[in-house]
Order: sequence, then C-alpha cells, then structure tokens
Amino acid sequence: MEEYVELFNDEVKEALRDALKDMKGKVDVYVFTSQGDDCQYCDLTVKLMNFIGEATPKIDGKSLLHVHVFNKGKDDEVFKKFMVERTPTVAFLDGLVRWTGAPVGEELRALVETIVRLSMGESGLSPEVAQAVREKVKGNVKIETIVTHACPYCPYAALMGHMVAFEAYKAGRKNVVSDAIEAYENQDVAEKYQVMSVPTMAINGSVEFIGVPTEDNLINSILDKQKIA
Repeated sequence: MEEYVELFNDEVKEALRDALKDMKGKVDVYVFTSQGDDCQYCDLTVKLMNFIGEATPKIDGKSLLHVHVFNKGKDDEVFKKFMVERTPTVAFLDGLVRWTGAPVGEELRALVETIVRLSMGESGLSPEVAQAVREKVKGNVKIETIVTHACPYCPYAALMGHMVAFEAYKAGRKNVVSDAIEAYENQDVAEKYQVMSVPTMAINGSVEFIGVPTEDNLINSILDKQKIA
C-alpha cells in the first residue's frame, strides 16, 4: 500500500533496532497470506515482518525473529492447525496471539513490544494479574480487540490481551486466544460488535470494554466470562 512505503527506510529500521535490542531468545512469527486482489494488505504484511526480522538482534548470524510465511490454497493444513480463516494474519505462540489484519500504523508499536516480551519471557503484567491468569483462568477464553491503524490507544488494549494469553501459555495452557482485529479490513466483525469507537474489547463474544481497560478490570471480566468445560 502506497501510504506505507515510508515505513521501509533506514531511519525506521534504526528505530526498530533500538526498540528490539532487548530481545533475548528466538521468536517464531507465522504470516498467513492469500494471493489475489482480495487481500490488499498481504504483500505489505509479509514485507513488514521480513523488515522487522532484519532489524532484530542476531545470534550466530541469524535473526532472533524467525518469519514463516504460509499461503492459502497451498498450506491449508497449517491454516487449520492455527485456526486461521482470514488473511493477512500474523500469529505467535501456535496462533494464541495474533493480529487479524495488517499490524501497521499505530499497531506496529504493539507488535514490536509483543515480540520483545515474548523473546524475554516476560509479559509485563502486574504480578497479581499474572498470578490470577496462571491460577484462576482455567476455562476457554477468546479476547477480541477491535482496532484501527490510526488509533493511538488500541496498541495498549491489544498488548494487554496478548499478554494474558502469553501468561496462560507460559503456565502450560492453550486456553486463552487473543486476537487484535483491524476493523476496516474485517468490517463484518466490527458490525457484529456494533463498534462505534476503538479499541473495543470482546470476551467470548460479549463486548466488555470500549477504550483501554485496567489490567484488574480485564482479568475480572475474563474470570467472569471464561467458559469452563
């Protein structure tokens, strides 16, 4: 997309290097794309993730961000494994943390911070909230954060949801899925939740927050809405 051409320059890469310099371990990112005019952001998303990969620290000459690209129609088994139905999707942690839609604009900040925290093994959540996720979130939870590229507050909401999923994952559970969904690229989802402003956060299909919640409010809502089998 023409409006994002300015992303790919040396100045931005240097800023990314600075933002990513604290990475410690390898992070795998899975980019799901489809060919054709129906996915106008797919090529941009692949280019962006490779660009970020070039800016991450290297160990033994290899970037700490490992970018894996899958194409609809060719890699359908991987789409199924990661429960991906829309493109582009950028996924981490077996698909438990994801962006549905291109993570550009303001969302780039949340994307970079997510990569750093996954690499360091630290969610950044308060100790009390992290403990609550580990000990009390036993049911299935799907956090959907509706965002736009231009929303300056959306990255905070998306990151918070993602880190709840990360804490559950670190505890050995894959019961929390956090999905940051770009509203204009997925207008049916925005209409489903009657989104009038962003970020809008839904938990297990119910809109719980318009705006950025506190960590305490988010975890309380998750505990209330989790589905125990």
